[in-house]
Amino acid sequence: MDTGKRIARVYVDVAAEGTDKPFDYRVPEEMRPVVEVGSRVRVPFGTRKRMGYVIEFAESSSAQRLKALSEVMDIIPPLTPELVELARWIAEVYLCPVITALHAMVPAMLKGKYRRILRLDPGFREEGLLSEGETRLVNQLRKQGELSLEQALQLPGVNRSLIKGLILEGRLISEERAGDRVTRKRITWIRPALEREELAQKAEKLDARAKRQKEVLRHFIHEPEEVPLPALLSRLGAARSTVKRLVEKGCLQWEEREEYRDPFADKTFQPASPLPLTPEQEQAFQSIVTPLQAGRYHPVLLHGVTGSGKTEVYLQAIMEALKAGKQAIVLVPEISLTPQMVERFKGRFGDRVAVLHSGLSGGERYDEWRKIRAGGVQVAVGARSAIFAPFTRLGLIIIDEEHESSYKQEEQPKYHAREVARQRCIHHGAVLVMGSATPAVDSYFRARTGGYEWVTLMNRVHGRPFPRVDVVDMRQELKEGNRSIFSLPLREALADCADRGEQAVLFLNRRGFSTFVLCRECGEAVGCPHCDISLTYHRSNRTLRCHYCGYTEGMPEHCPSCGSSHIRYFGTGTQRVEEELARSLPGLRVIRMDVDTTHQKGAHERLLSAFGAGKADVLLGTQMIAKGLDFPGVTLVGVIAADTTLHLPDFRAAERTFQLLTQVSGRAGRHEKSGRVVIQTYSPEHYSIRMAADYDTETFYRRECKLRKIHRYPPFCGMFTLLFSHTDRAAVMRAGMKAAERLKPFLPEGAELLGPVPAPIPRIKDRFRIQLMIKHDLHIDEWNGLIEALRHLRTGLGDPELRVSIDREGL
Repeated sequence: MDTGKRIARVYVDVAAEGTDKPFDYRVPEEMRPVVEVGSRVRVPFGTRKRMGYVIEFAESSSAQRLKALSEVMDIIPPLTPELVELARWIAEVYLCPVITALHAMVPAMLKGKYRRILRLDPGFREEGLLSEGETRLVNQLRKQGELSLEQALQLPGVNRSLIKGLILEGRLISEERAGDRVTRKRITWIRPALEREELAQKAEKLDARAKRQKEVLRHFIHEPEEVPLPALLSRLGAARSTVKRLVEKGCLQWEEREEYRDPFADKTFQPASPLPLTPEQEQAFQSIVTPLQAGRYHPVLLHGVTGSGKTEVYLQAIMEALKAGKQAIVLVPEISLTPQMVERFKGRFGDRVAVLHSGLSGGERYDEWRKIRAGGVQVAVGARSAIFAPFTRLGLIIIDEEHESSYKQEEQPKYHAREVARQRCIHHGAVLVMGSATPAVDSYFRARTGGYEWVTLMNRVHGRPFPRVDVVDMRQELKEGNRSIFSLPLREALADCADRGEQAVLFLNRRGFSTFVLCRECGEAVGCPHCDISLTYHRSNRTLRCHYCGYTEGMPEHCPSCGSSHIRYFGTGTQRVEEELARSLPGLRVIRMDVDTTHQKGAHERLLSAFGAGKADVLLGTQMIAKGLDFPGVTLVGVIAADTTLHLPDFRAAERTFQLLTQVSGRAGRHEKSGRVVIQTYSPEHYSIRMAADYDTETFYRRECKLRKIHRYPPFCGMFTLLFSHTDRAAVMRAGMKAAERLKPFLPEGAELLGPVPAPIPRIKDRFRIQLMIKHDLHIDEWNGLIEALRHLRTGLGDPELRVSIDREGL
């Protein structure tokens, strides 16, 4: 009995101010063997029972009368002690409730209502048993097939400790069931219950009309191996009832077994061997492996140009981690989780890899997570949330395309996966590898000032040249009378590419047919009634759609403002580019990839596979095709509108434009054939476009750092951005003014408070938005209570309709 578990400190799942603190509960004696740090428990809170997480234990409490835990919800805690500590760190740094951070680490499948069901393991053996309680539980399970946890605990001599022991020994299976829906996949297996001769005798005695039963028996006479029921029924064309009757007659046995849902069960991955490393790759590999083998925390920025073989370095470093008995997490942007990426990891590591991304069903994601928690896999590959994979022996975390903005969570908790990864690596003494052809300015600055080891791969594998880049000034095209989406150089390049039997990628960072619909009479664009943003026209169903709140309306015949019939589409979307391609270059086979064409499960993979198989000449798409793709036939990349991200009200606009152009350019000429890139822009003189075209990475980063320092933006300062929203415009402005007054006394020396001002999009979903910004020096010793003032800001403003969101940058 663990006497140190008398009092559990629990964060309770209550979305209310004043509850962001642990509450003490008495641990009943019978629960002490099974409750642990990271366990989910049900506790009395007010008049109801609430779910919560145990974050630590105590011997005493300041509370006079302690209520007891009502239930321990998991036999094996979903969170490790390290993840619990990490949640507290996230809450402290990113100013969110601890319960919010804890929830972010647990699969969605565990957040709904479910019952826990117990069954005997298929390979159950009685050797080494059985106490009286164990015998009673086993007999009851044999009799009923399964029991709920509550039913099992009502059996004399059965307690949670006994059940946990049987599960850890692999004799008992515990599964979650949501209503009638099982959260784990179960397959029925069939095997003969008799010897061949006895089966033959039974078949002879069957009624002549029982033809299907005889066929099933003959199958097992010739092939006595056990077989999944679905496969047997499919092969013989029999019904389940036929097999059931043979089971009832004692000829066959059936057994339900739990199986992990495998999203890749229908795919065959060719085993792949490590490739020889170039001298540059070998140097990068050693910079990772040396601290890995020493078991010490070490951050590495792997700055490698597109096509330089960063992935091969990752794969061989992971192999070294596995040899050392350690585990690895690989983060990639969601849009880079392509079939090609999965195939490389599955081909190298097989079943030792779990893949976590949004394209999987809830059940598939849950099963992949369970493999990690149970120690069944050693490598997790996934998007941002995979950073919370519950490994206990982490040796390596790799963040590919580390500059990607998708590593920043936009809802609470507003963490950055890179900073969370750093924290986990410090805890485990692990190596953190951040790879990119275009690192974030913050990461570049840290590497150049000694915060990270800076390792470069400046040459493509096999010495392949970089594609030639041509920048086309669309202003000049317009002067020469070309009003088409395509410049003359791009149209000619596309025609030449098709004539040679090669493939092209066309990139446009917009979807829909056109960006907005404008009245040429009064000049008004058709806007969303709920957001201060224009609606996007989608030609396929002739609708106008808001890409922020989802509002949709039909295409109007007349201007909603003045009634004029002179209403037209302006701007360029992917649908319009596709139509223009068909008109300008008839016969070109085009695959369009954007949110509209890839919303169905498997569509992303299906379209890419078709392009890879040569079923199209042009792959046209949005940001999802800008990176992670490697097709030998692609020799041309066209960027339709390079200015899309350049003029956004964001201090990172130039950085993101440079990164996007460099990444998409890297899709061309990655194999034997040389490549070409055509960039269309109305701002050819802008430094980010010019330097991306010249592959002048060093000059770009130096210039960008200089501008950030002058204007005081990260990485040269820390920054809090406070976003206030309300259904009432005046109320939100009052709240912003009041917040500014409350925060001013707590500003550290040298800090500046800017605002309140309208947010870049002043209204979304009928809520008006304003923002405040606080810039402060890094490494401030005395914060004068600013953090606490920010944490309690919402309560002090006293308006239940007001929403306050706090984002932090420049840690």
